[in-house]
Amino acid sequence: MSNKAVGFIGGGRITRIFLEGWRRANALPANIVVSDCNADTLAKLKARFPGAQTTTDSHAAAAQDIVFLAVHPPVMAEVAAGIKSALKPGAVVVSLAPKSTIAKLTELLGGFARLARVIPNAPSVVNFGFNPVAFAPALTSADKAELTVLLSPLGECPEVVEGKIEAYAVLTAMGPTYLWFQLQALREVAAGFGLSDAEIAPALKRMVCGGARTLLESGLSPAEVMDLIPVKPLAEMEPQVAEMYRTRLPALYQKIKP
Repeated sequence: MSNKAVGFIGGGRITRIFLEGWRRANALPANIVVSDCNADTLAKLKARFPGAQTTTDSHAAAAQDIVFLAVHPPVMAEVAAGIKSALKPGAVVVSLAPKSTIAKLTELLGGFARLARVIPNAPSVVNFGFNPVAFAPALTSADKAELTVLLSPLGECPEVVEGKIEAYAVLTAMGPTYLWFQLQALREVAAGFGLSDAEIAPALKRMVCGGARTLLESGLSPAEVMDLIPVKPLAEMEPQVAEMYRTRLPALYQKIKP
């Protein structure tokens, strides 16, 4: 459990994911302040995490030791400008959004340079996230260590160069959405074959993890890996699915790049 007071500007999905992950790991910070302009959002968050302080006053959340900017890119400039006067000189501000660079955030925050950027990953909710971090030059080794301790219960949090943050947004932050609907469809089909949830869950989890490890760790070429199984029921659909990856994701990447 971190002894740092934590503030979240924004009480939406990512904030809920982080809080749930910390709770599952018995690592909830002792002091948490969440601000949001939506009273219903705050009420739902308070019901799920009664120990957190919720408020519509963003300055209250911004006055904590570690402040997460959990807002969408289009409102980042407005939010940053609105909280800059409330930041403590020794605080660390962590952006959870793509597009706004450390240099841009420093400008928006009136010269405040103690910053980091994290691309959050939804599996953090079950402590199996991949949350890459880029640190601003103004942060010390101690600052980095404190933030790493805070993020570690959520999963892996490797340090990366800032220029690759948006690439991780497409690969890891949005990546589960490319797969979840297919895995759920497979789950439902398997249930139709008579398998119970208790039988499907371990098999599906092992298959997905094992499939990824085979592609990445077997030492075989991608073609050799894909030749390991002779029967491919969805083979005729593979080209159009691959084409969607090759066209839609690069276009998305260009849209979120700084």
